[in-house]
Parts: sequence; structure tokens; C-alpha cells
Amino acid sequence: MSKLYVPKDYVSKLSVRDTQRAIKFIKDTFQINLANELQLDRVTAPIIVTKESGINDDLNGVERKVSFTMKEIEGEGEVVQSLAKWKRKALHDFGYVAGEGIYTDMNAIRRDDDVDNIHSIFVDQWDWEKIITREQRNKEFLCDVVRRIVKILAYTKQIVKDRYPVLKYDICPDVFFITSQELEDMYPRMTAKERENAITREHKSVFIMQIGDVLRSGNKHDGRAPDYDDWSLNGDLMIWNDVLESALEVSSMGIRVDSAALLSQLEKADALDRKKFEYHSGIINDIYPLTIGGGIGQSRICMLILEKAHIGEVHSSIWPKDLREECKRAGINLL
Repeated sequence: MSKLYVPKDYVSKLSVRDTQRAIKFIKDTFQINLANELQLDRVTAPIIVTKESGINDDLNGVERKVSFTMKEIEGEGEVVQSLAKWKRKALHDFGYVAGEGIYTDMNAIRRDDDVDNIHSIFVDQWDWEKIITREQRNKEFLCDVVRRIVKILAYTKQIVKDRYPVLKYDICPDVFFITSQELEDMYPRMTAKERENAITREHKSVFIMQIGDVLRSGNKHDGRAPDYDDWSLNGDLMIWNDVLESALEVSSMGIRVDSAALLSQLEKADALDRKKFEYHSGIINDIYPLTIGGGIGQSRICMLILEKAHIGEVHSSIWPKDLREECKRAGINLL
């Protein structure tokens, strides 16, 4: 059965053609301002990597990658799940220094993702990464970057509303910061998703910090691969979605692991065998720079700003038959 939620009396506020025009306008506006604010260069990035490189994102560590053999190349190729590891290596290989960074359009296939109003097996996001100093590896620097991103998001929403007055909701530019442990202490009887909804309903723009490690309850707020974010210096950016009446995660980001954090988290994840990979040894041996980075969901931002009920209204993907039929009956036009 599909997991479709249909808002009461939902009608798309823009036609399909106006939606397509608006998507381009949103993406152009947001990425230009993101690049200027964080001093990022746009670069090209791979959609496939080799299995042997260890460079693919393991997400929560359990998702199956799309892999294949090749006619003239030995080994296996993998479609990327994100570029969290690739970006850090690229900064080193391209000769960037502290204060400089990159961003790219990342298109991925996540075959094990749920498909519902906000999830698709096709993922498109801006992956970005910036070199920082040892002194910037702290909570204050992380929070400052989060505030800058939310400011850009709120600005983009406002100018899109100016162009399309039929849109009515705003994005709160003021971010509320809370750790996953503080959130669990506040709502101990709720699930992690219920806690996210409760805190975001109240504060509208929320950054939930320190995701990946085990909480005092013995559970994790959410899973995180052990080899890119430092679990003590990361988080998820949640924005209240007025159409779906729920919290919408638009970005996962953080200060990346240094040698000590990587070894500690690999041990916790029982994944010390990954030390053999070039990427991991590059961090352990201080070859790769210290960085901060993340992914910002392009389609999620578009559906949020355009007040859409389903992510399939702003990007093309493959959907279960029952979900497509339900959407058609509900007047939700899947691309």
C-alpha cells in the first residue's frame, strides 16, 4: 500500500508550465546566493564511482547501492547515493585552501528509499563542501553556517512569492537549535519523527544537532554513516511544511570527521575495515583538509516553496502503481 497523504481540498497553485518555470527560477536564485554567501565554486561531479574506491556514501550503512559491471573496466561501478566523501577529496585534488569551497548538482539513485510525499528513489540535491581551519571545528561555526543557509532559503521564498502571489506561506528566517538528546529529554514518549514534528511545529525552522550516536535511551535519533559527519558537530535542518502539516528535512550537514573522530566512529560502527580505503587513510593521515559540508534537497526546497503536496510534482521519477493511481484521483500531477 502507498503512503500517500493528501491535504484536504488540495489543489496545485501553479499550472504544470508555471511550475516548470518556477523550478528553474528557484534553483537559479538559491544556488547563486548560496555560492556567494559561502564562497563556493560550482564544479562537475561524478554520477558513478568504483566500488573499490570506498568513496560512495553509505548513508545509514544498510542501503543497497545500484552496482554494475562494465565492458572494458575491471571491478564494479556504483551509482552514487551522495557525494559526501567525494567532495572532500576533490577539495584536496583541486588545490583549494581554507575559506574556499565547492558545490555541485548531485543526482543519485537510492533504491531502498521509501516512496511517499517527500521521498523518491531519485535524489537531487546541491552537495557542497568548504575547507575550514582547526579553530572552526566548533558548534558556533556550524550554527553560523546554518543561519546563513536558512536566510537564503527565506529570501528565495519571498521573491518567489512576489513573482507568484498565489503562494501564501513564509519560511521563518530565525533558526531554533537543539541537540537530539535535548529533544528526546523534552519528548521522551515520542518517536524521533514525532519529536521532529513537535519541535518544528513550534519553532518553524529548526536545526537538530548531534545525530548518529546512541542517546541515553539506547536508541539513535537517526542513522548516520560513521565516516563523513562528526556526530558531535552535525545536524538536520527541518522546516515546517504548511501544506503537509509536518516537519520537512531540507538539509543534512555538518563539520566532517577529523582523524580522531573517524577512528572513534568507525569503531562504534564496527567498520574499522574501512581504514584500507584511500579516502579513509587520507583523513587518518591528515592528507585531506578539514571541512564542513552537506546536501540541500533541490526538489524538497522546490515543493516547499511552491506549496506542493508531493515531491513528484517537481521532479520525474518512478512510482508504485497504487501511488500513481491515488495521486491521479487526488488531483496531484506526478511528472
